[in-house]
Amino acid sequence: MHFDQRTQNALRETGGLSPDQIQAVANAVVEATQKDAERLEAFFADVETVYSDMDQAHTASEFPEHRIQYIDLYTHADEIRGYLRFDTWGVAVEGGRILTEDRIELTLGSSINDRVRFARERDQF
Repeated sequence: MHFDQRTQNALRETGGLSPDQIQAVANAVVEATQKDAERLEAFFADVETVYSDMDQAHTASEFPEHRIQYIDLYTHADEIRGYLRFDTWGVAVEGGRILTEDRIELTLGSSINDRVRFARERDQF
């Protein structure tokens, strides 16, 4: 089950949810997470270059350009994790969300350790 014991107890006590209802909510969260991961992967599937608001020491651009090799995501309960491979380097992905059809946000791992927005065009920021 997605929810820990404390959360399950709170849902029963404050929401009056039965164990079956709690399980249904947990299943809905898992399904939504899987759909979001698929949409995040699809964002990168048909583009070679994206733009971001990532702080980079070696660029003067406000929204630097990135060539994308691939993104590989997996889910576990409500977590999205995986790896984003740029042209010359890569980074772990530790979460993500869809902002619009043409803009997303990923939480990037230890080498970046920040939320980064990506867009297909610079003017979408």
